[in-house]
Amino acid sequence: MSSHIDVHGLKVDQELHSFIENEALPGTGVEPAAFWSGFAAIFTDLTPVNRTLLKKRDDIQARIDQWHREHKGAIDQDAYEDFLKEIGYLVPEGPDFTIGTGNVDEEVARVAGPQLVVPVMNTRFALNAANARWGSLYDALYGTDALGDVGDPGVKGYDPVRGAAVIAKGREVLDQAAPLSGASHADVGGYGINHGTLIAHLTSGGQVGLANPSQFAGFRGEEASPSAILLKNNGLHLEIVIDRSHRIGKDDQAGVADIVVESALTTIMDCEDSIAAVDPQDKVAVYRNWLGLMRGDLTASFDKGGKMLERALNPDRTYTDPNGAELSLHGRSLMFIRNVGHLMTTDAVLLPDGSEAPGGHPGRHRHQPGGAARSEGAGQVPEQPRRLRLHREAEDARAGGSRLRRHDLRSGGGCAGPCPQHPEDRHHG
Repeated sequence: MSSHIDVHGLKVDQELHSFIENEALPGTGVEPAAFWSGFAAIFTDLTPVNRTLLKKRDDIQARIDQWHREHKGAIDQDAYEDFLKEIGYLVPEGPDFTIGTGNVDEEVARVAGPQLVVPVMNTRFALNAANARWGSLYDALYGTDALGDVGDPGVKGYDPVRGAAVIAKGREVLDQAAPLSGASHADVGGYGINHGTLIAHLTSGGQVGLANPSQFAGFRGEEASPSAILLKNNGLHLEIVIDRSHRIGKDDQAGVADIVVESALTTIMDCEDSIAAVDPQDKVAVYRNWLGLMRGDLTASFDKGGKMLERALNPDRTYTDPNGAELSLHGRSLMFIRNVGHLMTTDAVLLPDGSEAPGGHPGRHRHQPGGAARSEGAGQVPEQPRRLRLHREAEDARAGGSRLRRHDLRSGGGCAGPCPQHPEDRHHG
């Protein structure tokens, strides 16, 4: 049993208390006394609501279990549905409604792309997932079974046969995603920019543009000799990396060293399912990593082949757009935080009656200007509520969010929770 500190009627685990005061609160504008006072008030306000919901859940589950014991064998679906309505598990369908949302990130509202789930407790995994917004197509093809058994498995080091298959497949991807007009990317000997238009110089002579010129999104380097070409298809980007001094690019007829594709648009940083962050030590571990992700300063050191490496969050990617203006794209995925569900309790905080507190809410932190975390202006951190089964649970979760926002933890007043005056609460890590 870890030691606890008495704070506003609560008993708070000593390690958690130290983390909150010495790591989480500095830079937020929230004084410790104001935080703990508001923290205690939240539990006073919402713990009875949570307990009532859990009791209702247990009561309903007990009645469902009893019904199945009494109705073994074939189930009359109509009778079963009537029973579920009678006990309040199913509720009448309400009137038609519309939902109006604002300030929603493109990754949620408009662009379809992969989503990763990763245990936020594992620092290296969390960094890898946040950085998986962009990835090397060449590495993905070479290092997986996507191409099958191409190449010689006995070759040590780089296999040129498999490498050639990777490059050929990369050109096929470009032809599918951003085709040229009357030619293949495999026929290109070099790329250039002319008055905001992508030009592909063919090895056979002559030049062509994109079949759909609007797919050209930007470039890096000089127009006559760009180091990167940015293309866009269905809202997602591909970058052709050009480097004739690179070990791959030097032998490529167009100097293409890699094709980098936009991939994992969003990531669930998981406090449940893949882990169970309930104990005080686990809580502090996940909170510390989440804090580093929001501030943009999380790093991980690890040994690879006898060499110590350090991993950090990727910066944003900058280009020149077709009109000559600077274009900046997110270098990291949009992160959701998946909280521990309201079914779990934790001895990290003990309530005045000695019972364990509900374990479900990691904190939020405002990143500092100039940090790696990126502001979207949406004014909130995406969260994924866990284990809501009953209509009433979902309704009270929504109401509980409103009640949480009434508890102002900032010293000297101010807004309670995310608001338009503090849009930097939204992060791309």
